[in-house]
Formats: sequence, structure tokens, C-alpha cells
Amino acid sequence: MKKFSVVIILAVFLFSCGNEIVPKPKPYLTLKYPISSYKKIETNCPYSFEISNLANINFKNNCWASIEYPQLKATIHISYRKVEGNLNEILKEIEKLTFEHTIKADAIPDYRPFENLDEKVFGKLYNIEGNVATNIQFRVTDSVKNVLSGALYFYAKPNYDSIVPAIKYLEKDIIHLIETLEWK
Repeated sequence: MKKFSVVIILAVFLFSCGNEIVPKPKPYLTLKYPISSYKKIETNCPYSFEISNLANINFKNNCWASIEYPQLKATIHISYRKVEGNLNEILKEIEKLTFEHTIKADAIPDYRPFENLDEKVFGKLYNIEGNVATNIQFRVTDSVKNVLSGALYFYAKPNYDSIVPAIKYLEKDIIHLIETLEWK
């Protein structure tokens, strides 16, 4: 009986290990970003808006601003221009800066329009696909006195495939900024 048990155990060991090769499953990167909450930014400038609690904002004397996301190593640079009968010139200049990226961009799909008649906020948001310096640019105006434009920059060599999740995460914060913009 003892010999029979030894034979069975040996048989199990010999036949249980096959030469079957099983590939490892392909891993996928999962990035989890915190849910954004927002705070209103009041300034001496002719505008106010809300930004993420994860961001820091710094203003310059000319009402230009930098919204920094230290954890993402990203900054949204905001430029303010007062309209003095030159609205079309300002808007063309901003659009020219956007389309200078066509050399490196894979695509610049149609812009996303914004319109809030109650607050007199009219704007466009551009997503620029590819290895470019800035993947999101926007402009907002009241069509009379004020123009605000912005661009998203990362502190890294452009590698679009790697930063797409961060771009999408920050895009919703930029949209929130535009939707909460109020002119004074």
C-alpha cells in the first residue's frame, strides 16, 4: 500500500507539470485623479472665476495669472487684454498663436464654443492633439471691453500619448473656469 501511494504521488507530480505556456495579461496604467472641488477667486481685475482646490494661482500687475497644478507639473497661463476698439485684432492674434501649433500638431479639431448671455461670456476652447507645447488653449470675451485667453502647459517634454489623461482631467477644470467666469 505504501508503494502504491508513492507511485500515485510521483505520477501526480510528473503529469501535473506540463509545458503549457500561459502569457501574462497585458498591464494597463490606471491613473486616479481626485474629484475636483472649486473655490471662487476674487481679484482687483475686471474678472473673477472658480479654480480647483488643487491649484495655486498667482497674479501679475497687468491681471495676467498663472494657475499651477504642482502634483501634475502643469500650469494654465492666463492673459488679460482690455479692448480699446481693437477686439478683432486681439482675437485674430490669439487665434494665430493657436494655429502656429499646426506644424507639430497631429490635429486641431473644431473648437468648442461657449456662450453665456446672462454673464456676457463668449468663448472658444481648442484641443490641440499631438506633441505640442500646449494642448489646450482658450479665449473668452464679453465682446465689448475684455478678453481673457489661456493655455495649458506641462513641465515635461511633449509626449501626447502619456499626458492625455492629465489633459482630460485639466480640461474639465478649464471648462469650469470658463463657465464660472464673471466680468466686473
